[in-house]
Amino acid sequence: MNQLYFIAFKSILTKEINRFTRIWVQTIVPPAITMTLYFLIFGNLVGSRIGQMGGVSYMEFIAPGLIMMSVITNSFSNVGSSFYSAKFQRNLEEIMVAPVPHYVMIAGYVGGGVARGLLVGCIVTLVAMFFVDISVHHLGYVLLTAFLTSVMFALAGLINAVFAKSYDDISIIPTFVLTPLTYLGGVFYSLSLLPDFWQGVSALNPVVYVINVFRYGFLGFADMSVPLSIGIMVSFCAGLWFVAYYLISRGIGLRS
Repeated sequence: MNQLYFIAFKSILTKEINRFTRIWVQTIVPPAITMTLYFLIFGNLVGSRIGQMGGVSYMEFIAPGLIMMSVITNSFSNVGSSFYSAKFQRNLEEIMVAPVPHYVMIAGYVGGGVARGLLVGCIVTLVAMFFVDISVHHLGYVLLTAFLTSVMFALAGLINAVFAKSYDDISIIPTFVLTPLTYLGGVFYSLSLLPDFWQGVSALNPVVYVINVFRYGFLGFADMSVPLSIGIMVSFCAGLWFVAYYLISRGIGLRS
């Protein structure tokens, strides 16, 4: 039976990977172009005037955040668009009635989002190497953070798709929630530059902890406790997984 579950997981995962690789011009190339523009504008033009931040050049400082931005955005959007498309086209009903546990289905869709997020993250890292010397101080933290972040936002994209009633609903969360959280998550600035009040407000932003650990993995310094940040990321992953499993097992938002 476990082998059958693995085959089901592998089938969903393969379908999801084939989906975004088949239209790579729409899913892989745009993030690379966007991040190239970020490096050119914020890194070369603006960064040259800012100077150093945290003891490194501004370009080096923002590079981990820009890489993580691409991971967050692509993990979220891949699962959100794919799961809603399956729901809208009623393909999801075939999976729901199959003798496969719901957690296998969730793992398959989330795995697809993780694959796209990590792939785009690697491509953006290669792009960054054309603009700045990438040095990794703690490879384990880099890999762990990239994986946990892609899982976290892939689950968030799945939950968004469950509640979405139209394709327009898929873009609401990324536009009005995800983008502000990312830009206010310390990608372009150090939290130490903020007043005490706004540092406290920033502590409510989950993206802050993601960027914090990822930057620590690359540069060797962090604005907040690294173990605390990892603990919060793991908690978010567990909480979002529970919510996703509850919604799908109850059929909430899936039945017309």
